[in-house]
Order: sequence, then structure tokens, then C-alpha cells
Amino acid sequence: MHNNIKIDNTFAEAFPMKASRLIITAHNIKWAREAAKAFCGFATSVIACGCEAGVEHELRPDDTPDKRPGVSVLIFSMSSTELQKQILNRTGQCIMTTPTTSVFSGNYSDDKINLGHSLRYFGDGFQISKVLGGKRYWRIPVMDGEFLCEEFAYKSKAIGGGNFLILGDKIDHVLKAAESAVFEMNKLKNIILPFPGGIVRSGSKVGSKYKSLIASTNSEYCPALKGIVKSKLSKGVNCVLEIVIDGLEFDDISNAMKIGIKTIIKRKFPGITQISAGNYGGKLGPHLFYLKEILK
Repeated sequence: MHNNIKIDNTFAEAFPMKASRLIITAHNIKWAREAAKAFCGFATSVIACGCEAGVEHELRPDDTPDKRPGVSVLIFSMSSTELQKQILNRTGQCIMTTPTTSVFSGNYSDDKINLGHSLRYFGDGFQISKVLGGKRYWRIPVMDGEFLCEEFAYKSKAIGGGNFLILGDKIDHVLKAAESAVFEMNKLKNIILPFPGGIVRSGSKVGSKYKSLIASTNSEYCPALKGIVKSKLSKGVNCVLEIVIDGLEFDDISNAMKIGIKTIIKRKFPGITQISAGNYGGKLGPHLFYLKEILK
């Protein structure tokens, strides 16, 4: 027990993923944010979205390649092929379309992803390139001037699916605790919280009674199903919310979980009775985040 909150003796189970970081810049921070918001749209879960993406943090002009306001985004997928597809489509449809933007790689490795190398063809033969500092950048003519795009993005190994569950008496209390945790976790680098506002209510389990579905509602944690299914919810628990974390390294996720959980413990939110985590018995994901180890 920590401040009358029970910490379950369990673990979050996470999976290997591929990730890339992009730096989006624009004439002002408003348009960098707009491009990032569009790029990260419909990217909450690989179950149906093909990728998981989110804003990592905002950047001052001194911290971007072209000395303009910017936003760093992280995007994760289960395969290199899908990651390249998602980055190319989202950059072309969401960043290039946004007024005044440019896009650069924010991480480097030996594994390249075509970025400007493929998008340049939108210039219909009028595109030109320039090599600066050993990197090639493509200048694609668009109606407000030029879209500047680095030739390649880069992918690296990453982890997706770190998580913890917040259990409490009612939505007002659980939501407030979750929002507070998300606020502190969003200050960290190398991680994203891919669900809307960083919080998910529709936690899932593998499989379904319907053969066409690969995932379905996590019935053991649904308050409405207490007494109908074998429930993991004690009497008085009427609401559960989950925070999912994707990160570049194991320690990035572990630290984010620690900060999020400790925020809830320290602030003593009313009605919060328990912290747990989602897993598959250690049978599917090789990365295990034990709650009690994290909180040591």
C-alpha cells in the first residue's frame, strides 16, 4: 500500500517495435503544431491504425535545423515496411499540405526510410536538392513557396505497450488522477502516450468470441460486467482508465511509468484505490515492467 493505494504485484507486458523521430518546423509554432496534430491523427493503436504516433515535445528555434519553431514527433510500428509506409503517407498528406512547414529527421541510424527521396516526385520535375553537412535536402515547389524535406528519415528499435491501470470509485476521481499523471509524463523525452489526451478507456484483450476480431474489450476490468464475468475489480471500483506508453528504450518507459504512478500516489487523489497493469501472462511480449520494481 502507498498512501492507501494498493499497488498490484503484477507487470505490464510490452512488445518490440520500430520507431522514428521527425522534426516539423514552420513559420510559427501554431503551424508546426497543426502539422504535428494532423500527422499524429488516427495513430492510437497498431491494432487498426497501422502505427502509434504522438508529439514528443515542442522545440525552440535554437533547437531546430532551420532555426524556426518546431515540434518533435515519434512514430512507432510493428514492422519496418509499415513504418515507412505510414511516415511517407503522413508526411505527404499532413505535413507537406500544412502552410510553411519543413520536415527533418530527428534521429539517425544505419536504417534509412525514404522521405524526401520519395516525396520529391510531387514536384513534377521542378524539385531540386542541395547537400548540406553531408545530408541531402529536397526543395519541392508548392503554392506558398517551397517545401523543404530531408531525403531520409531513420528507424531504430523501440518498445510499445508499457502501461498501467488506475482503478477508483468514479470517473471524476479516476480521470483527474489520470490527467495529472499524463501532465507529468508529457514532460519526458523519448516517449509518447499515443491515445487521445494520453488516456484510454477501452482497454483490450487478445482475441474475441467473434472470429473476425483480433482484440476485444478487456472484460475483467469492465465495471458493468462485474457479476457476469470473472472480474478483477473489487467492490467499490466503478471506473478504470489506462495510460499506454511507447518509448525508444526500456528505461524510458520504466521511468515514465514511475513518474506517472508516483504522481498519483503523492497527490492523494480521492477515490483512487488501486494501480494495476495489463499483460498477457508474459507469453506474448518480451519486455516486462514490474510495478513494484519500478516504484523501488
